[in-house]
Amino acid sequence: MDLSIAAILAQDGITSGAIYALLALALVLVFSVTRVIFIPQGEFVAFGALTLAAIQSGKFPHSMSLLLALGALSFVQEIISMLRLQARQRNPHLVRDAGISALKFIVLPACLWFATRSLPVQNWPLYAQVALALATVIPMGPMIYRLAYQALAEASTLVLLIVSVGVHYAMTGMGLVMFGAEGSRTTPFSDARFELGALAISGQSLVIIGVSAALIVGLYFYFERSLSGKALRATAVNRLGAQLVGIGTTQAGRLAFTLAAAMGAFCGVLIAPLTTVYYDGGFLIGLKGFVGAIVGGLVSYPVAAAGAVLVGLLESYSSFWASAYKEVIVFTLIIPVLLWRSLSSKHSDEDEE
Repeated sequence: MDLSIAAILAQDGITSGAIYALLALALVLVFSVTRVIFIPQGEFVAFGALTLAAIQSGKFPHSMSLLLALGALSFVQEIISMLRLQARQRNPHLVRDAGISALKFIVLPACLWFATRSLPVQNWPLYAQVALALATVIPMGPMIYRLAYQALAEASTLVLLIVSVGVHYAMTGMGLVMFGAEGSRTTPFSDARFELGALAISGQSLVIIGVSAALIVGLYFYFERSLSGKALRATAVNRLGAQLVGIGTTQAGRLAFTLAAAMGAFCGVLIAPLTTVYYDGGFLIGLKGFVGAIVGGLVSYPVAAAGAVLVGLLESYSSFWASAYKEVIVFTLIIPVLLWRSLSSKHSDEDEE
């Protein structure tokens, strides 16, 4: 391997690592706030990419039909919860709350569905198409939390893990029904190429790295400066303490899932021009983000991001030296990390409290 090949592999590794870093941060965020190991994170990557591909090819993205169905089910659950609460204690704002829920879960998804059916969205500018794809996929995050996780918020981590596995298989099956078995690619954000000596840097790689860095910096300022970000941090540090000081842990869970869905959808939109994305391809990408999150112990954002970049570099160089075993090499990274953490951390069982 000469220096030019090493530089090319480093570029590919950093580009992949930037994507894995976003997914690792999303997994750490969801786990720290809700104790959910969010296995379906990769499905949001696939849904974001394939929704954008359907829009650009002139096909109706059936993920909008899924959004409408999830919204209707979420609305029914909200109404049932409101009526149960009304039976225990009178709520003078019942009609207003029901109207807000109908607007969020029924009206807005229906408007999006009808607008996409009636407008020539395939002729829209690229960034408008990306915005439409994100507006379709991101709301699925809090809806899935409402349907699958909210009622089990106080359950054990094992129960939440089992639910995550079920949600993953359900979303994978729905992805096959909505998008088919064929993979898709999308229009790149930039066709530019920059020559740096013997190294050719693609504009799309720079877009991925730049957007990922901007999102990570934006998340940092969100958690440090905004009230809702601080509420999420408080919930992550001590869920019971957050409840005692008036922080709604249900709202924190929905917000965490919204941010995770947003990061997953962004990742799908960013990688779709570089690689063919299949309905089940997001799972493997999400697993590599999970390896980075494990390096950070599912608690440390900076270490998780650094671990994800390490995963990207390891995958890139492994593909050169031993391409047939690159996945094995990447996932084997978990073993020494878990051994080190099991030996260096004190045993803690949440069920002993």
